[in-house]
This record gives sequence, C-alpha cells and structure tokens, in this order.
Amino acid sequence: MPEKKTTARAAKAKREGKSASTQAGEFVREEIEHVREGKHGAKSTKQAIAIGLSKARRAGVDAKPGKTASKATKKKAAQDSEKAGTTKKPSAARSRGAKQALKTASKKTPAKKVAGKKALSAQAKKAATKRTAADRSAAAKKAAKTKGAAGRKAAAKKAARTRKQD
Repeated sequence: MPEKKTTARAAKAKREGKSASTQAGEFVREEIEHVREGKHGAKSTKQAIAIGLSKARRAGVDAKPGKTASKATKKKAAQDSEKAGTTKKPSAARSRGAKQALKTASKKTPAKKVAGKKALSAQAKKAATKRTAADRSAAAKKAAKTKGAAGRKAAAKKAARTRKQD
C-alpha cells in the first residue's frame, strides 16, 4: 500500500500534465526509500523499480509497459491496471509470503548495491542507452514545457552548478 503523500504527489503531477512515467516515478522513489530503510529488500535495482511501477499502476497511474517488454511483464502490467480502483485487500497469508520473500532478498543483496547512488545511476544509464536520440529529445522538450518558468530557472542553475569542470 503506497503512502498517502506519495499518492498525493502523483495526483499533483497528473494535474500539472506531467507524463505517466513522471507520476509513476513517485511510487518508484518511495520503493527505493523502503529498500534503503531496510523495510524490505530487492534482488536488483530493476526489481525495486518494477515493484514501484506495479504500485503506481494499482494506484491508477496509466504507466504502460515498454514496446520491448516481455510477454510476462505486459501481462503483469495489465493485471495491475485492472486492479486499479479496487479496494479488495490481498489475503494475510499472501501478504506474509510476499513480505518474507522480499526480506530474504534483502539478506542476500545489501541495500547499497540495490538502491545506492551508483546502482541507480548505472540503471538509468542502461535504460537511456536503449532509447533513441529523437525519443530522448522529445522527452526533454516535453519536460521543459511542463516545468514552468521557476522550474526551468532552478534546473538551469543546477545544470550550471553540476556541469563538469574542465
């Protein structure tokens, strides 16, 4: 069950016209925090992201799987989207089983390896290499459009501050 503030942030992003992936990002961020806090573990960064996306879809975010996603991933995404809006809780036995599986995963893989800065950076780079330049450019243009003047100014300042020094 996602936290109320996460759902509220995702709803705000939707009102602002941000993309489904941006809305889902709130749930992914929450999941990464859970791994870092030790609430549960994940075998990999990819798994932590998948859990967050699943939560997002169940909360009503229209996050569709990628074109190259496997049949199983597409099926799971469809199931999650169907569950959106339903309030039926999973059985206690199922909840315990899922929690136990994630706890076992955390014992084998340390949180830093899954949700550390390096791990997240490597995952982001890997995902970016699969996208075309035109696709990345279009996403950047849309982001700039929905950011607003204040947001653009803050982003420009950060870019100048964090730019690689020669």
